[in-house]
Amino acid sequence: MFLAAIVLVSVPVFVQAPLVRLFPVGSLILTAAWLVLGLSLMARPAGHYWGDLLIGFTWTWLAGSVYWGWLRWEPLLHLPVEAIGLPFALWGVSRNTGKTGNFFYFGSLFGTVVTDVYFYLVDLIPHWRQLMRVEAEAVQPIFQSALAQIQTPWGIGWAIALASLLLAVSFAPLFSKQLHWWAFSGAVLSTILVDSLFWLAAIAA
Repeated sequence: MFLAAIVLVSVPVFVQAPLVRLFPVGSLILTAAWLVLGLSLMARPAGHYWGDLLIGFTWTWLAGSVYWGWLRWEPLLHLPVEAIGLPFALWGVSRNTGKTGNFFYFGSLFGTVVTDVYFYLVDLIPHWRQLMRVEAEAVQPIFQSALAQIQTPWGIGWAIALASLLLAVSFAPLFSKQLHWWAFSGAVLSTILVDSLFWLAAIAA
């Protein structure tokens, strides 16, 4: 469950990101496919937990499709869109249903919040807007400017502080034997992996 949660947060970076740029409607339609597959698995005793996890993943896929497909030019809308599944997840937890998928979603959303907070603290939002409006061949100067801000004492200090927070929040649930906490933990930890990939991409550019 822990590894599956990591994969479900990381895979969209390689699969959904290019798909949503080329065919946003197709990415949005896939949301229904993930939901149907999740419900189908939940109906089987052997696949119940995996279906539950997949339904939680459906909310993250839906949010990614909507935001990166049509709203990516405005960073201020990122968190509101990513929280699109929050009312449903809270409703499920209040009824003690779908805990594995809901806690996976909570972990993914928490990681997104921490990452966005870093962007605001280090003033990377203007770079975000620029990256969304230029062609691929023009991204290098923007990445270099963003890296210059990240590599300041302020940027490094906040990176260490927030990475430490993510590590603490991701490892603490591993002392539990309940699967939904392991799904939460994997989703939070994968935030560090995904953010590291973006950092390496910026350096490579």
